[in-house]
Amino acid sequence: MRQAQVTRNTLETQISVKLNLDGSGKSKLATGIGFFDHMLDQVARHGMIDMEIEAKGDLHIDAHHTVEDVGITLGQAFAKALGDKKGVRRYGHAYVPLDEALSRVVLDLSGRPGLEYAVDYARGLVGEFDIDLVHEFFQGFANHALVTLHIDNFKGRNAHHQAETIFKAFGRALRMASEIDPRAAGALPSTKGSL
Repeated sequence: MRQAQVTRNTLETQISVKLNLDGSGKSKLATGIGFFDHMLDQVARHGMIDMEIEAKGDLHIDAHHTVEDVGITLGQAFAKALGDKKGVRRYGHAYVPLDEALSRVVLDLSGRPGLEYAVDYARGLVGEFDIDLVHEFFQGFANHALVTLHIDNFKGRNAHHQAETIFKAFGRALRMASEIDPRAAGALPSTKGSL
């Protein structure tokens, strides 16, 4: 079973993440940030990942530490649930539209963390959510899941739509990359012999 549970406690946040990579897309989310929960729900549903995240953070300051630390903890849980990566497809990609917005996410379960992020949001806030924090989430995830992650938004006049297409595409790309390839017969998808 490709499941993991990770807890991260700092002076700024207390976060618990439970993952099942072979789930049905169910989520139970309580970060204290409504828009962020909505985006994480997209990852679970479109990634077919069962996900439980509980976060308590210093929201009286702002949402930065909570969003970044959820990215870190989710990345750690994802890496743990993947295990030795034998038999996975390794690469994943998805294009997702939402009305006028269109985004692409491409990732590699490379073992080498890296984020390329090309998004020009139509505005800086969605409700009270600072849209710059989307980058912080994905940076934390990439660094701790040890994945190479490329995120591009091609079109969008509505920042909510832009962000939502990114999170949906991310979920779909995660699903593709982490799926077991029946033709791989448990082999590691690398000529190096390690990922």
